[in-house]
This record gives sequence, C-alpha cells and structure tokens, in this order.
Amino acid sequence: RIRQGQRGMIHFALLFSRQGKVRLSKYYKPYSQKERGKMVKEVTSQILARPSKLCNVVEHRNLKLVYRRYASLYFCLAVDDTENELIVLEIIQHYVEILDKYFGNVCELDLIFNFHKAYYILDEVLVAGELQETSKKLIARLVADQDQLVEAAKIGAVEADGTPLQNP
Repeated sequence: RIRQGQRGMIHFALLFSRQGKVRLSKYYKPYSQKERGKMVKEVTSQILARPSKLCNVVEHRNLKLVYRRYASLYFCLAVDDTENELIVLEIIQHYVEILDKYFGNVCELDLIFNFHKAYYILDEVLVAGELQETSKKLIARLVADQDQLVEAAKIGAVEADGTPLQNP
C-alpha cells in the first residue's frame, strides 16, 4: 500500500545481453559500487535463468524486476513493489520504440558503439526514476537538436555558451 505523499518509482534500469553483459545501467536511487555490482550479478543471473514462457515480472529483495527481451537484449527496470507492472512494461516498450526510431531497428551493436545516445535518450524519457516524456516526436526532435549541436561543436561552429553560430 502506498502511503499518502509516496509514489512508486524506478530504482534502476539495466540493459544486458543474453550472455549477461551489461550494455547500459542507470541508477535512480543511491547504491554503492559494491551494491551495484552485486545487484547486477543477481538480477542478470535471475532473469537469464528464467524460461521465456514465464511472465516478465520477478520479485527481487523488496523490488519488482520488470523486464522484456528484444532480440538479444534484455531491458529491465527495477521498481517499487507497489508499482504497476503493466505501466512499467509500457515504459520499456516506449523506450525501445524511440531507440528503434533513432537507430532504425536498434541492435546490441548500436548500444555498444553509441552508448552515449542510448543514455541521452533514456535521460529524455526518465528523470529521477519517473516517466518524464511520453511524446516520441518531441524526444526525436530533442535528440536531433542534440546531434546538430554535437556536429556544430565538432567543426567549431558553436559559441562559448553552447549556442550554434548563425553563419559558421
């Protein structure tokens, strides 16, 4: 039961391969490096050991692990045990659709070589462990704007404050 003033939230996000290699991890609650390592090992081994026909929700300590497998990648969100699993699955689906739109059918190699983009997109979707933006079009526009700024910075067409030059 949620007490008044409390809301369910995401504790951490993990993307990992079928071999258990972590491709992205983002923590929204403070965990020490030692705790993070232990948690990653426990979570990946627990999810990878599950048959594919079982449901996509696992209880782990005092959290729910909600995950989805797309091709060779597992997308996992650890949430409060009071959180609605279907909403969390929709958040995962939303993130994957945005990645697909950006990369054109995202694959593990996209995340390996463009991990900074995957983190940037995740930061546009989730802030402080809560869903921030639901508009795929807006996120696509923000990511495209960021790409333009990065390209402008590479060629030196950016002011000191980060704004693009009008006539580079």
